[in-house]
Amino acid sequence: MKRLLSTGLNAGKDSAVSVTGGKGSWFELADGRRVLDGSNSAGALGHGHPDIVEAVRRAAGEPAVSEGWHYARREQAAEDLINIAFAGEHDWVGAVRFALSGSEVNDLALSLGQALTGRTPVATRERAYHGLTGLSRDVTVQPHWHGGLSHRAGGVAMAPRGAEVRILSGPPGSLYGERVASMPPDDLEAMTRKLAGVSSVIIDYSQGGMYHGGAYQDQVAAAARAAGALWIADEVITGAGRSGRWFAFQGGQSRPDMVTMGKSLAGGGAPIGAVILSKELVERLNDSSWQAYSTFRGHPVAMACVSAYLRVIVRDRVLERVDRLGRVIGQRLVEIARKHPSVARVDGRGFHWTVELHGPHWKDWKADGDAAPVASRVAARALANNVVIGTSGEETSLFLAPSLLMSEDELKLLLDVLDDALAVADAEGLQPA
Repeated sequence: MKRLLSTGLNAGKDSAVSVTGGKGSWFELADGRRVLDGSNSAGALGHGHPDIVEAVRRAAGEPAVSEGWHYARREQAAEDLINIAFAGEHDWVGAVRFALSGSEVNDLALSLGQALTGRTPVATRERAYHGLTGLSRDVTVQPHWHGGLSHRAGGVAMAPRGAEVRILSGPPGSLYGERVASMPPDDLEAMTRKLAGVSSVIIDYSQGGMYHGGAYQDQVAAAARAAGALWIADEVITGAGRSGRWFAFQGGQSRPDMVTMGKSLAGGGAPIGAVILSKELVERLNDSSWQAYSTFRGHPVAMACVSAYLRVIVRDRVLERVDRLGRVIGQRLVEIARKHPSVARVDGRGFHWTVELHGPHWKDWKADGDAAPVASRVAARALANNVVIGTSGEETSLFLAPSLLMSEDELKLLLDVLDDALAVADAEGLQPA
């Protein structure tokens, strides 16, 4: 009898791939194969990076210090994050609080927004995913990642929300093709009306295949300010280098009240989350105690990995590399898309990209059935050629999130295998409706 309840990124009834090890940008599988890991947003430095391994080894002998105790290495990790990642943002950045995951820090940020404003409603944009904890789940509007139940007979049982959620329209543009609009666009006035009475609006920079630029961010920020709401930049995926700069929000003129981080920040060496508050918010907390204690936040292993990761990014000039090669990836993906009639849209930044196929709209997502969705079959073709490509469980969406240190030859292999695998979608006759 199977004892572990599990989930998978690729829908369908095929057994999950069994990983037994990994090195660099490669997984080692139980069947003896080495496969290129092209879709892992947590392993930003790949697997077994020597600096991360050494950080874990060094911290393993440290005491299990809870968040309630002062701990010098936690203070150092906070200083490193502010002084390295936020080096150009000292005019507004205030302080850091560490946590265990992106879901948790998004919930912490949204909860703090409610406490500071005295308001309950929260807001996000369409196709949003912000996590599966508390308010972060409330602002997750993609049905297949909402933490509820899906049924083979059809339908999705979504867990009820605890707060009123307002949903803003997302930006329509893409590097190649146009996304299918599910709601009319919001201008500044319409956004401001939607945010009336909202405590915080949270936006991210990649979920649902949306990689908006500074103009959209600045419009959301202006609407939030006009409505008296805080705005939170969810950089759980894009923060700490994946977008080709320290933060995606640096593409705009506005600056958030809070930034949330996770995934890459500990280099894959430990679970991690962080919420960074602006100076203004820190000043508002001066006479308060933020009552949100947790036993394992800021654990010594995670703190050692944060400091090690930040230093690797600077020492090895990783941001410059991701920015340069990200442009090459984008050009190559557009070339591939033009060859395949099944591809509807391509968009991304740096080392995170989405390839969306023609077919059912994302809202029409259904539970696993006997037949795997076409995106899962494309991913299966790639895996047969020893490359891992993710689907996030969606019917017609693929995503790439390679290690920030993946070599140029490995990137070429990843894209060549994707090119081949898209023939599976072409054979389905997918095309514009």
